[in-house]
Amino acid sequence: MPPERTRMEELWEREVGSLPPKRFANSVMASKEYVQSLNIQKRLRKHRGCVNTISFSADGSLLLSGSDDRTLVLWDWQKAAPTLSFHTGHRNNVYHALFMPVSDDRSIVSCAADGEVIHSQIEEGGRVITDKLVELEFAVHRLAVEPASPHTFYCCCQDSSVWHFDLREGNAMELFKCRAAAYYPGENTALYAIALDPRKPCCFAVAGSDQYVRIYDTRKIFVDGNSSSSRPIEHFCPPHLIARVEEEITGLAYSQTSELLASYSHDDIYLFSREHGLHFNNIEVDKRLLKDVTELSFSFVDKLPIPKTFKGHENVETMKGVNFLGPNCDFVTSGSDCGSIFIWRKKDAELIRAMRGDKRIVNCVEQHPCGIVLASSGIDKDIKIWEPGEGENLTITQAHEDDEDIWISSDYDSDDFIISDGFGYVIDLDPAHLYENGDHESEEDEDTSSEEHDDGDNSAKEDDDGDNGAEEEDFDGGNSAGDEGDD
Repeated sequence: MPPERTRMEELWEREVGSLPPKRFANSVMASKEYVQSLNIQKRLRKHRGCVNTISFSADGSLLLSGSDDRTLVLWDWQKAAPTLSFHTGHRNNVYHALFMPVSDDRSIVSCAADGEVIHSQIEEGGRVITDKLVELEFAVHRLAVEPASPHTFYCCCQDSSVWHFDLREGNAMELFKCRAAAYYPGENTALYAIALDPRKPCCFAVAGSDQYVRIYDTRKIFVDGNSSSSRPIEHFCPPHLIARVEEEITGLAYSQTSELLASYSHDDIYLFSREHGLHFNNIEVDKRLLKDVTELSFSFVDKLPIPKTFKGHENVETMKGVNFLGPNCDFVTSGSDCGSIFIWRKKDAELIRAMRGDKRIVNCVEQHPCGIVLASSGIDKDIKIWEPGEGENLTITQAHEDDEDIWISSDYDSDDFIISDGFGYVIDLDPAHLYENGDHESEEDEDTSSEEHDDGDNSAKEDDDGDNGAEEEDFDGGNSAGDEGDD
């Protein structure tokens, strides 16, 4: 039976009530036609810097976003209108923000380039109370919340540490520092990504400044006073990258069945399952692999199964995430340095579509939890909402040279910052110099950290013009270290 007729039959069954809406939506979202029908239907405009993080609430009614302007915005995305906007208290680019589960969308955690992890509690009337949970020396890149727990979550940090938080006690505990592979005993691995296994929440994956994805089991992590003991229970790495020492991983994502995606900088996206484990904890494997790191036993490497590989996108300039799409994780998606969103079919790694989503770079692509909707963000200051149907022309108007905003971002390899003029020219700058040129902490910034917020900005009546009561700087034109960023 032709696919078109099958779809028509499903439409008819849905109309007459014999096919539940959820089953119909799942069928549509698992189809190639769904991917090819996506278009930009709405743009959410409020932020003054590039948007580094987006996430839907559990029921999909709200979208949470965080930006280089150091604010968080809650959106009624269906109306393309902000319902609440507030300054987090962060002193630098917000890298990641998530709703805590089972909290009525009133409990939010965020992390940033300033090394802070902040809990924001939204009270009646839109007042926001913020609490700084920890302040580290280096950037905190990603968070991971425990499913069905409104209290506990994890973060990974550029200083190689992994932290566990319990909001009931305001407790922040460093679990361990991620050590480099055995043949680089003097180095730690900066961490840029963390993801919890949905089927085994006691296990999580971390990755960062080397080629390995490491899996840890919290039941096997021992913390005693100021010391801790931890060892990954598994490692993943594409065989051809095992001997390379300049690889980095910027994004991780688990599927419903515990398959694990890893997005490599300057390389491709790989899909790992249990069969791809390197079993470094096996002494015999350790000996064979580490026998000579410069001349690996190729007979050993050649026997390793090759993970499914998703090719075509560019992941060089920024910290890009990676994600699954579809009701059964039928597709893989990522942003790209070319400004496009790439979507591959998971089962055969075929590139289904590359659709333009940003003038410069797309960093985030998130799927609505229950509906046929995608959200994307990147260096542009808006968020795009994608749905099937007629929409904007996918070829987003190219900016003229005089429209190109200079954007500034934290360099994840150093404490310095990078300025890019949008044409490939990069300059390293000292952060202190940037702050001296006008991006010093304002009194408003200092007052909002770990204090109650009860100003006129925190309401659903805000104008959608980017104005924000908690901040008076305009993050246009890249004149501060808080402008459009790297993550």
